[in-house]
Amino acid sequence: MRRTAVSAALVAGALALVGCSDSGSGGSSGGLSVSDAYIPQPVSADMAAGFLTISNSGSSKDDLTSVTSDDGEVTMHETNGGAMEEVSRLPVPAHGQLVFKSGANHLMFDKLKRKPTQGETVTVELHFAKADPVVVKMPVKSATYVPKTGH
Repeated sequence: MRRTAVSAALVAGALALVGCSDSGSGGSSGGLSVSDAYIPQPVSADMAAGFLTISNSGSSKDDLTSVTSDDGEVTMHETNGGAMEEVSRLPVPAHGQLVFKSGANHLMFDKLKRKPTQGETVTVELHFAKADPVVVKMPVKSATYVPKTGH
């Protein structure tokens, strides 16, 4: 009986770690995974933008409902026709992607506690309507960085 309880505890612990894991710049949860996360080194001491790709390998859509960080406030924005608008949720389609890139969907960091500099990382937690939160370490790149993935 003791062996069963210990095994169950180990499995539960492993599952909890998988739900909140991060591998380099991205983590995964419930069919959702994050890649290509980065922040261009900001020119302002208290504001920055963030970009990443959320992929959904699952058969049902989910929604990104918020992003949090201990380094400052984070909001989600869409850019349509050159106008930036804050949004409260963004869809992550089944078997699809939600892409945050310059000139389109992006994260805005506001009231930063410190100015992130190139080579550092900023940790964020992505919150979804259905999936468990995903912790992502976003490396700070040069202000002129362009990802090879094109986003």
